[in-house]
Amino acid sequence: MNPTLHAARLGVSRGWTEFKNSLVSPQDVGFTIVTSIALVVVMYFQRDARLPGTSLSLAAVTLPSVLGMLTAFNALLGAVGALAAEREDGTLLRAKALPQGMVGYLVGRIVSVSLTTLISVLIVLVAGLFLLPSLTRTGPGGWLTMSWVILLGLLATLPLGAIIGSLANSPQTAAGLSMLAVGGLSAISGIFYPLSALAGWLQALAHVFPLYWLGLGMRSALSPASAAAAELGGSWHTLETVGVLGAWSVAGLLLAPPILRRMARREAGSLMQLRRDRALQRIG
Repeated sequence: MNPTLHAARLGVSRGWTEFKNSLVSPQDVGFTIVTSIALVVVMYFQRDARLPGTSLSLAAVTLPSVLGMLTAFNALLGAVGALAAEREDGTLLRAKALPQGMVGYLVGRIVSVSLTTLISVLIVLVAGLFLLPSLTRTGPGGWLTMSWVILLGLLATLPLGAIIGSLANSPQTAAGLSMLAVGGLSAISGIFYPLSALAGWLQALAHVFPLYWLGLGMRSALSPASAAAAELGGSWHTLETVGVLGAWSVAGLLLAPPILRRMARREAGSLMQLRRDRALQRIG
């Protein structure tokens, strides 16, 4: 069997095992539930408000955007956090010793984080169905659109998280960079208010990154056709959504493995122990 395909198959198996283990981890389950509840509370208070200039419920517009943000948030932070932790506990050193080990590691991380993200999205979506009965009228085309947007969104953001985690020199730096990235992009990507309210240069900047397109794609899937009038250009820009998310996916999947391998080549048991000693000295 081709070594790369064999490593990828092992990565899928490892990712599934890690996902099952996360379901019995109080810390992982608690984080998922608390995050999801916080987003549901936001929609609850928006349920009777209306998007200015339309008859659309503000919650109905916010929910798809929040699902897009949740996809990016969990994928990016999940990849960064896991990579930072496993760099410290020796997991990457063990993966480095295997043929095509970094390919298997990346595939496993994509599988486990993707499944965890889907659980979070499902929790918020089910709650949204109770808060917003109009969602039950979403047709098969809308659910299909939602599926491919989430898939492309995960592929666009997970490798990016792996790259950020690889470039950071400590878990604290990795967490700070990822939170800064997600927070900054959420603020300019039309998640909680129309992108048209921002300055032109901020709109242009938002168009470069996947978060805006994730939100737009989710709104096109779950919102009525009339809601497109509130978007820039009065359109869902489906082809552009596929193009931008697809470009980020391809770029990430091409760049992440060599960057991970480069980082792993610099890793050694002595270096890992040195980082631990320094951390203990700071604590002490």
